[in-house]
Amino acid sequence: MESRTASHLSSNVEAFEFVRELAAELSGGVITLPSYPDVALRVQRVLSDEDASSERVVRVVGAEPVLAARVLAMANSVAMNPTGKPVADLRTAVTRLGFDALRATVVGYAMTQLRSAEQFKPIAKELMAQWQHSVWMAATSFVLARRQRRNNPDTAMLAGLVEGVGKLYILTRASRHAALFADAAVYHGIVRDWHASIARAVLEQWRMTEEIIVAVQAAEQAGREERGYSNLADVLAASSLLLTCREAPEMLALQLPDHLAAQRLGISLGDGGSLVAEAAAEVAALREALGH
Repeated sequence: MESRTASHLSSNVEAFEFVRELAAELSGGVITLPSYPDVALRVQRVLSDEDASSERVVRVVGAEPVLAARVLAMANSVAMNPTGKPVADLRTAVTRLGFDALRATVVGYAMTQLRSAEQFKPIAKELMAQWQHSVWMAATSFVLARRQRRNNPDTAMLAGLVEGVGKLYILTRASRHAALFADAAVYHGIVRDWHASIARAVLEQWRMTEEIIVAVQAAEQAGREERGYSNLADVLAASSLLLTCREAPEMLALQLPDHLAAQRLGISLGDGGSLVAEAAAEVAALREALGH
């Protein structure tokens, strides 16, 4: 009993210190995902420039051979190249993908670098689980937007991919506070309270569009929010529901009737299984291109 109490107190002390660090980083504007490659930030900056030419994008991407190879792989993936006509040069790949799919490729490349960083070896399993979730969210959001035709599928894919970036940031920062992982309730409470604000700060630094930033922040509430129109947050909320219930159709049957985001998107119980199956096929298609 004493050891359990001591462990609880230790985790609370760690939690207090960790939250203090998060608050200081947010208030100071110092929200940088550790080990995020400089080339990825450079590409994001170029893509955020409305006047950026394809030639300029090609030059920046081509400066990093591994990233360039990843862009070509994405352009030749089943999701982005349904005709099967191969793309052999970077310029054509950039044109085919468009900026949102290109941004998703850059994020995938950056996450591969982060997961391989020596400092994160102790949390490699947790990082992989978070990335797998992100890939599933990207694929499900892509499928849902493509089927519903109310949101751009590439934008939805990108939003799904970065939906968990606040949780990812907290995970990498928490790796320096081992006691937090010993108390799941404390850790998940921190994630619940902080991940949305942190996601906004990270995505702003990455120069994501306001549409994506707002959708990521609003996704958790979208399933309970009453309004007469659908938006990108609804796609993320519905994708999260489908992902959570993908192996539990009985749970989907219970939750779907009360899920307002799914209702706005017109998702019926009959749609659920086919959407999950379609998303699984897209996950398989996206894994290699996104560095899964």
